[in-house]
Amino acid sequence: MPTVSTSFRSRFPQRACGPGLALVPLLLVCVARVAAAEPIEVPLWPGPAPVGDGSVDGEGKPRITVHLPEKPTGAAAVICPGGGYGGLVTGPEGHGIAAWLCRHGIAGVVLEYRLPAGRPEVPRLDAARAIRTVRHRAAEWNLDPRRIGIIGFSAGGHLAATAATLFEAGAPGAADPVERVGSRPDFAILVYPVITLLPGATAHGGSRSNLLGPSPSADLVRRFSAEQQVTADTTPTFLAHAEDDAPVPIANSVLFHDALVAKGVPVRLLRLPSGGHGLDGYKGPSWDAWQTGSLAWLRQRGMVP
Repeated sequence: MPTVSTSFRSRFPQRACGPGLALVPLLLVCVARVAAAEPIEVPLWPGPAPVGDGSVDGEGKPRITVHLPEKPTGAAAVICPGGGYGGLVTGPEGHGIAAWLCRHGIAGVVLEYRLPAGRPEVPRLDAARAIRTVRHRAAEWNLDPRRIGIIGFSAGGHLAATAATLFEAGAPGAADPVERVGSRPDFAILVYPVITLLPGATAHGGSRSNLLGPSPSADLVRRFSAEQQVTADTTPTFLAHAEDDAPVPIANSVLFHDALVAKGVPVRLLRLPSGGHGLDGYKGPSWDAWQTGSLAWLRQRGMVP
């Protein structure tokens, strides 16, 4: 697995300046640009976060960091960093991805989800809440609520696949306005994702143990094996995976691809010839290829111009 960092807090400022500011004194223009450069940090839950069994988590503080592009297209993606459900690679698989998305007019929303420690619903609840939060605040952030997607890497790819399969409609009568909107992402991009948790050589054992605990029931394993949860309503998905990925074999992406095809869900699988897990340390031909391919796919889907 890639090296895990739980403390990386890089910022990637984006300049923003509306056309009307041409008439404002230069000093005020500069101040406006500095103010717009700061990413926006938003706590996900107004109080203690739910665990999924009726109890709440008094310690976890999940949040999103919203990076808004200078030239927005209206699209946004919630970013799920990897880390085997034991940590979060928030640098290259989080804020670095947000910077890349912003360069292409897509808002990048880095999700710092709670680590499950055997509480399997915890990350899923945070991912669903992140999508709902972005959709609820779409007008405020100059976004189209019909173009809110999710992107994930490794175990974060598993979380993104879970969000794309185990989503929920909004509850119109909810007291919390965020819960009134649905959690289904409009597109999903999964890069060297963990998909199945069924026993066998394909499953990533560390992610499985951290998410489900040491002795999960067969029903729980099936619930969180994303290829087992695909329906005709599952989110259209772009997958990218290296053929020589040893920790998380490409068979994971193939399983999800084939399940989507069987249900008639639009999907593309980009088989990368090399790069291993982490694609040569987030650089090189395979890393460039999935970025180019996913942007082309988003354009074909009408998610970005």
